Amino acid sequence: MATVLVAILLYSCKGPAPAAIDFEQTPVQIVHDMQVLQSEKGEAEMRMSAPVMKRYEFTKDSVLQSFELYSDGFLVNAYTENGQLETTIIAEQAKHVTTVGSESWSAFGDVVITNHIKGERVETDTLYWNKDEHTIYTDCYVRMTSDSGLMQGFGMTSDERARNTVILRPFDWYAVDRDSTYYYVDTLNQMGPFRR
Repeated sequence: MATVLVAILLYSCKGPAPAAIDFEQTPVQIVHDMQVLQSEKGEAEMRMSAPVMKRYEFTKDSVLQSFELYSDGFLVNAYTENGQLETTIIAEQAKHVTTVGSESWSAFGDVVITNHIKGERVETDTLYWNKDEHTIYTDCYVRMTSDSGLMQGFGMTSDERARNTVILRPFDWYAVDRDSTYYYVDTLNQMGPFRR
């Protein structure tokens, strides 16, 4: 009787084998309310925040794949050498991919790039960042507004601070008629530079 009881207990505790984890679909790390500050010589250069960051890491075709996915929104603030807020990038999602010898960033869904000092705003659906060349670009529809007017087109390239934005294939442009006394004022940085 005791042998039958032990056999029943061992059999009932064994259960089904656990399923293998698919690391392409399962994050190895999740961070909530992520805040990143990049500085040089004690001065803020960039501040990034995201509600959720999910990190994935797996081997595919004998190559280690690693990326972070920001699926609930993404905000980047870039500062001038004087500490003024110069550029803001907002997106619904972003992805940071790292492989051996390369790194890439992409942002998706209602991407808005604002250069506060110049008063320019660029709206698109997808944005890529080339770290080595310090540029941002897209091939998608682009809408750029500034104090001088509105421009639309397909494709855009700029330096990573959005100081020199160029629409590659413009198809529409509207100028704003202003008198000669008009002057754009960066109201966001009126209180002075960002302090540590």
